[in-house]
Amino acid sequence: MPAGQRHNETLATRTSLQKNKPHRSHKTGTKKGARVQKRSRSASDNPVRLPRANAAPTPQPTGPSSDSTTVHITSTTDFALLLPLRAGELISEAESDAGTYCTEGSGCPNTFPAGFITGAIVSQASDASYIQITGCLDPSKFHFAQNDAGGQMDVRFPNGAKCTFGGYGASFIEQVEPSANRFCLRCCASENDQVNCNSHNDEAGCPVAIPGTYNFGGVSCS
Repeated sequence: MPAGQRHNETLATRTSLQKNKPHRSHKTGTKKGARVQKRSRSASDNPVRLPRANAAPTPQPTGPSSDSTTVHITSTTDFALLLPLRAGELISEAESDAGTYCTEGSGCPNTFPAGFITGAIVSQASDASYIQITGCLDPSKFHFAQNDAGGQMDVRFPNGAKCTFGGYGASFIEQVEPSANRFCLRCCASENDQVNCNSHNDEAGCPVAIPGTYNFGGVSCS
C-alpha cells in the first residue's frame, strides 16, 4: 500500500466470478491537446523553440450538482457508484447519462443487485486528502454490456457528478471494469487534485489509477 494511506474497513464474500476477454472502452472528447500557434520569423529572431508537450485539460465540473449523479463512501456497506442505467450500455457510452447505484439502505434510487459486490476495502489518506474504496464485483449480477472492459466517471462525466467527501467541484475518479471483475472509487477533498485523483489515467485500469487492494483471500478480482 502507498505511504500515507491506511485501511479502515474490509469486506469480502465468496462467489464465482466470470472471466471475460477485456475490450476496454475509450472515453471520447476529453483529451485533446492544445494547438501549437505558428508565427513568422526573421533571420534575426532567436532559434525556434521546440513546442511543449500537449497538456491535458484541467477537469471542470459540468452542469449543476445533482443527487442522481452523487457518489459517496462511508463504509464497505454504505457507498455508491455511477453505473449504466440502460441494459447492455457500455460504460463509456454511459459517461453522459450514468446514474447512482448504492448499497441497500444508503438512500439511492437504485440499489446494487444481491451478490454484485464480492469484496471491498475502504482506505483513507493519513492527511485526509482523499478516501477510496476498491473491490471486486460479479458482472453477471448487473446489466453490463458483454465483454465491456469498462471506463471512467469523474467530475466531468456525467453532468452534475460529485462525491460527498469533497463536495461539488472537488476531484473524484471512478473506474468500473466488468471484464476484470473490479471497481474503484477515490474522492479527493480539493478541486483539481491531479496528484491523488488523476483523471487522465482513464484507460490505465484500477490498479494504476487507484492503487489498492483487489484480492481478498477467498475472493480475487482476477
